Amino acid sequence: MQPVLIIVIFAAIMLASLYIAPRRVTEQSFFGGANADGQAPGLWTLVLSQVTTWIFARSLMNAAILGYYYGSVGVLAYAAYYGSFLTGGFVVARLRARGAGSVQDWLADHFGTFGTLCYNLVIALRLLSEIFANLIVVGLIFAAILPSFAAWENTVMIAVGALALAYSLWGGLSAALRTDVMQMALFLVVFGAAFLALIFSPGFDIAATVTAAGTAGAYNGWVLLLVAFLQVFSYPVHDPVMMDRGFVADEATTKKSFVHAFWISSLCILAFGAFGIQAALQGAAYEGQLIGTWSQMLPGWVFAALMVSLLVSALSTLDSALSSAARLAVEELRLAPRSLMGGRLTMTGFAVLGAALTLWGNQSLFDAVAVSGTASMFLTPVLIVGLVMGRRIAPWAYGVSFAAAILGAAGYFMRGNPVVATLLYDGHKYEQLLQICVVVLLVGFGAVLAGSTARIARMADG
Repeated sequence: MQPVLIIVIFAAIMLASLYIAPRRVTEQSFFGGANADGQAPGLWTLVLSQVTTWIFARSLMNAAILGYYYGSVGVLAYAAYYGSFLTGGFVVARLRARGAGSVQDWLADHFGTFGTLCYNLVIALRLLSEIFANLIVVGLIFAAILPSFAAWENTVMIAVGALALAYSLWGGLSAALRTDVMQMALFLVVFGAAFLALIFSPGFDIAATVTAAGTAGAYNGWVLLLVAFLQVFSYPVHDPVMMDRGFVADEATTKKSFVHAFWISSLCILAFGAFGIQAALQGAAYEGQLIGTWSQMLPGWVFAALMVSLLVSALSTLDSALSSAARLAVEELRLAPRSLMGGRLTMTGFAVLGAALTLWGNQSLFDAVAVSGTASMFLTPVLIVGLVMGRRIAPWAYGVSFAAAILGAAGYFMRGNPVVATLLYDGHKYEQLLQICVVVLLVGFGAVLAGSTARIARMADG
């Protein structure tokens, strides 16, 4: 009965998403998010859209898994990534103050086609990882609630991806914004009920939860917290979903939306992480990304509410990733004409590639975060020196910073390779990730500072 209830509720949400998608679509609404009357989205539309696309299914699972292994520090480490709303809002404000309409505008002005090509490569990989990871969570949930039909896992992932693609194809960014509001409202109600049930359950102890060390101890949670602090400046800038929403409304509305999205999403992540901590405190065995664990330890309706929460967040991220993919391919890469058909074709292409990655076999959800977060770190020295300090940076320095970040991301991804392993610290993978991040930043800042000149002096010489 419980699996049927989860599937029926989720199916109803998907049908509702199809129903509320806009009926009239223009190029401006498809790519720019304007409503049928040409108006920009309001404050709470932006806030709820930002939140629901950032507390996506992969992030919720990561927070719970880190809480299980590393306790409250592990959850805090993952929540630190949500400081990205503050750093991202800061970068957007600086870009808009310089007259840029996107990150690509500013990079093109400073580094030409080479600058935007490097950036677009990273965010294309980011978008594919979003589609891949959220479909994986859908498959994990289906396999856990209906183990006898686990062989149908890939079919279910493809079906959910196809339905998300269906309403995304029709409305683009405007559809993503409208459905995000509905999906986030449902998420808050369903997850809020599950969280209240957790904290009022007889075995819940707030003091024990806050001080929990997890099943593996808190040490690597502290290491991951340092990694988050090193990545949090560049991390939001390589997320096209967040950056796209930074340029669709006026500056005052945009600034407020980033602040509200920060505290709401951080609270959601901390709350979801408590479910992982509670599993560890109860001595539950880790099973199937914690989904199997929860099915054994939680009341039936609470488990169902958690699963619906994860499925809704996965659906919301899929449509936003697809709309950002259309904008990237059409407006930035110019791979297709700026038309509804051009946007829809690129959406379909990204959906197919993301679904194909689910057949690859790697289901480590945090690896995608670590790899893309490391790849984005080339932007930290470039933005701090170029955007904040206002210095002109030589293209070669930009290239060195980019190469260091890509090599660092590849090094973490291939850390099991014997040759790569000889270059890394012989320790936990998070310690190796911290080592890589420090080296990437040192090389990047060294190159950028060496290759930068004061813009005022250069203009005076000219």
